[in-house]
Amino acid sequence: MEDLSYVRTDMLPERDPPASEVGVIGWLRMNLFSGWFNSILTVIALAFIYLVLAAIIPWLWSPTWGAGSLSACREIIAELGKEHGGACYGVITERWQQLLFGFYPEELRWRPILTFIGLFVALAPVLFNETFPGKMLWFTGAFLFLAPWLMWGGPIWTPLLVAAGPALGFVAYRYLVSVIGNLASVIVAVLIPVLFWLFLVGPLSQAIDGVVPLGIEVVESRLFGGFMLSVWIGVVAIAISLVLGVILALGRQSDLLIVKYLSVGFIEFIRGVPLITLLFVASTLLNIFMPPGTNFDIILRVMIMATLFASAYIAEVIRGGLAALPRGQYEAADALGLDYWKAQRLIILPQALKISIPGIVSTFIGLFKDTTLVSIIGLLDPIGLTGSIRADANWNGIVWELYGFIALLFFISCFSMSRYSMWLEKKLRTDHR
Repeated sequence: MEDLSYVRTDMLPERDPPASEVGVIGWLRMNLFSGWFNSILTVIALAFIYLVLAAIIPWLWSPTWGAGSLSACREIIAELGKEHGGACYGVITERWQQLLFGFYPEELRWRPILTFIGLFVALAPVLFNETFPGKMLWFTGAFLFLAPWLMWGGPIWTPLLVAAGPALGFVAYRYLVSVIGNLASVIVAVLIPVLFWLFLVGPLSQAIDGVVPLGIEVVESRLFGGFMLSVWIGVVAIAISLVLGVILALGRQSDLLIVKYLSVGFIEFIRGVPLITLLFVASTLLNIFMPPGTNFDIILRVMIMATLFASAYIAEVIRGGLAALPRGQYEAADALGLDYWKAQRLIILPQALKISIPGIVSTFIGLFKDTTLVSIIGLLDPIGLTGSIRADANWNGIVWELYGFIALLFFISCFSMSRYSMWLEKKLRTDHR
């Protein structure tokens, strides 16, 4: 009987997709040549990229690493007959250590290197808490006091006495909290370490060192410089400004009027003043308000101003995260019977900080790049050192190579912070999208 059905009774065998729809060709067709307009833009962009690379690559591909002067570089380039010239990398070969360490004594450069390695070890349990054991946090706490001692040197008793300050404040808080109340005991617990550091650490350290001399060679702040100085200022300002920013953000939302108005006044004043103005204050005016004969280290003054500047911006970023939380989260904390500090620590702040991660990291990256402004007040960061390098007759006229090397250092640092931010956001994501 003849089959007159219009429906196929057997399945057709699977066939490979067209070559123009998959693989590299498919991607190009979909993304770069999806229409006549996109095709024209792609051709124009490729032509522009070719022209740029044709000019840059010959300049970058320059065998001048062993040259001892700009004139030697030009002789090497002239022998090659390059149309577009070439970079003079001899200045990087000769002065890279100065760009990294400034005028820090060469025989003591193991100390900033050790400090830099210790910084990564100290940050590991904080940034990657699931990978590294929590016991490493003890080293993180100790590193806060060891790092300045390694960089500046002096008696070992100074960092030990500085570390004793928070311990005295904690003991005072535990003893006074049941006597004068929580808020007053917190204020006293903060004042005790500050007063101890200002008035007692120096004399006690000198007295103990006179009996038991134990320490390392002192390095003056005027010898600090290079990328090391930028990292040192940036790391300290970033670490402390995050804590101060959280406190200011909570203070701005406090029901205590004096706390709220002080927080608002500080934030608005700092955000309304350029960082360079604060650096000039740190450089010239701050010593006027200190007691006669006080030697307030210039790098420490810059760290304080950079920290205060960043903390005001961090406070506003975190306040945005707090405002983004649904009201139900606050009501849930109240329903659980949590007091203010437990609610903030367990429910509110973890969520607000997660929301604020992009803004916080963006502020940190901006702060780290702004450390180059210290060259204006006489500190020899990498930008400030370029002037002294070009003052050498051998390298007079060098510009792009120095700034390119400095830009590469800052790009690696800032890009690393950005990638960590993206990784942390992905790790903390709970919506599984």
